[in-house]
Amino acid sequence: MGMMGKLKDAQKKVEETKERLHSVLIDETSNDNKLKVTITANRTIKSIAIDDDLLQDKDMLEDYLILTINKAIERASTVHETEVAAVAKAGMPNIPGMDMLK
Repeated sequence: MGMMGKLKDAQKKVEETKERLHSVLIDETSNDNKLKVTITANRTIKSIAIDDDLLQDKDMLEDYLILTINKAIERASTVHETEVAAVAKAGMPNIPGMDMLK
């Protein structure tokens, strides 16, 4: 297989990995377990579970949502970047001077 074929194969594998990451679920909870966010590795929120206590205080609920969703997005981004980089690196032909994925 020539270099262009290898590059196309690598691109296909990266796209397949991105598609697979839609089914990788990451759960993030607040420190006191009053809020739980489930997000995919592609950073799509799938569910949010809120303890009834938080429904009484709008400002507190907003703070919980911001903190917990941001933590979930950070974890999902790490998983996404790691998975895609690994597939891309494995599929890249050995081109001298192209060390960008190391």
